[in-house]
Amino acid sequence: MESGVEELMPRLLPVDDCDLPEDFDPTVPPRTPQEYLKRVQIEAARCPDVVVAQIDPKKLRKKQTVNISISGCQPAPEGYCPTLQWQQQQVANFSAIRQSLNKHRNHWQSQLLDSNVTMPKPDDEEGWKKFCLGERVYSEIDALSATESLGIDYIKVGFPPLLSIVSRMNQATVTSVLEYLINWFGEKKFTPELGRWLYALLACLEKPLLPEAHSLIRQLARRCSEVRVLEENKNEEQISALNLIICLVSRYFDQRDLADEP
Repeated sequence: MESGVEELMPRLLPVDDCDLPEDFDPTVPPRTPQEYLKRVQIEAARCPDVVVAQIDPKKLRKKQTVNISISGCQPAPEGYCPTLQWQQQQVANFSAIRQSLNKHRNHWQSQLLDSNVTMPKPDDEEGWKKFCLGERVYSEIDALSATESLGIDYIKVGFPPLLSIVSRMNQATVTSVLEYLINWFGEKKFTPELGRWLYALLACLEKPLLPEAHSLIRQLARRCSEVRVLEENKNEEQISALNLIICLVSRYFDQRDLADEP
């Protein structure tokens, strides 16, 4: 090794020069301690002083750093902030629903699904969006045709979060589907179909929350607060639904810094 490198990396043990046979081959396993130490010296001398990593830019684009805001929710529009009594009542109702779901989960799991219900695989993000929201919302079609209004086509309007469906979803699937729908909500408008599924998935989340679920529900509450501020027509039913989700995230799941304070 060069003297400059030796100054930065001093030898821990002294190594004396040794006489090696003329047929010494550093590529074969060492037979003596001297041959081993000599081989280490040769390999160290061959190492370059500077090593540059070969980075594939395409892989970096897929794993960009995400900046997560730690701020709270935006205040409700004037006149639309829920009262503390209303919030407490919603938490009590939600708690009762969760207890009932856990108590009867085995019963609902045993119920046969209708022949037209095919649950997507857990990692099928687009499949779950279509399953929950329906092709009409997924494709952003504003109205149903006259023939479609004669009956319910769940492929088009989305499957409701029936107990026989959500009871079959383990925690990993619940978290994944919740993430898919929150990602959707991050760029799209709030719809009743979305609201029903968000409520049902929150009811299925087990406490204590896993870190990824904790991050997701905080993201959801912030998004709800943004949407209700931007609500132009101040639709009371929609704002009430957004208030409900913020209430459950903040007061049932103990994210108190996100709560609406009357």
